[in-house]
Amino acid sequence: MSRNDPRPRHRPNPESRRPITSVPDGALPRWIRDEITRSTAKERREAALRHLERGVAQFAEERYRAAFDSLTAAKALAPRAATVRELMGLSAYYTEQWAPALQELRAFRRLSGETTHMPVEMDVLRALGKGADVEKTWTLFKELGGDRDTEREATVVYASYLLDRGRVAEAWRVIKPGRLVSPAPESEVRRWFVAARVALAAGEKEAATRIIAAVAREYPSMPGLDELRSQV
Repeated sequence: MSRNDPRPRHRPNPESRRPITSVPDGALPRWIRDEITRSTAKERREAALRHLERGVAQFAEERYRAAFDSLTAAKALAPRAATVRELMGLSAYYTEQWAPALQELRAFRRLSGETTHMPVEMDVLRALGKGADVEKTWTLFKELGGDRDTEREATVVYASYLLDRGRVAEAWRVIKPGRLVSPAPESEVRRWFVAARVALAAGEKEAATRIIAAVAREYPSMPGLDELRSQV
């Protein structure tokens, strides 16, 4: 993937569950403990919780390779715990272990019924060069739906995929921004960034300049922004 095509940096934050951002006082949140209790045999729970607690702490510290190892141990004890599979998949994604990332994120979706990380699934398939599966996952996501942030991330990945294949007109239909309103959420700014790339590919320099200015206003340190400006 190109340097000026930042991947969506997802964190687990589905609507029905609390985000995992830290482990206060070394203790897992109650809802995670409840999930392990529901999904795991009694004799395995405490050991699974110990491995998961370590993995959650490592994930929060962005020590993704260490988190993956801890979560692998948790998975051996609690394979039906959605949180374990979610964080394991994301840890694999951040360390570019594409096959396990796809396996674990699909398992998370199957166990939880949530579409939160379908954009990440698409990005993994894109990295693996599985274009037909990117198309299928995009179609499925459109059927299932998601929250606004997830929808924006899905358009970022799918439009980037189309652009990679020279399908510029299709990419523009997917990613074309409306009003460039400030302040904008990070997912919307990433959408603008890819829209600027598509506009440049289409030879629409005026539109690209306007969109790049909006990106710079909202996120001046965005990776790839200077390179994108140099192409105008």
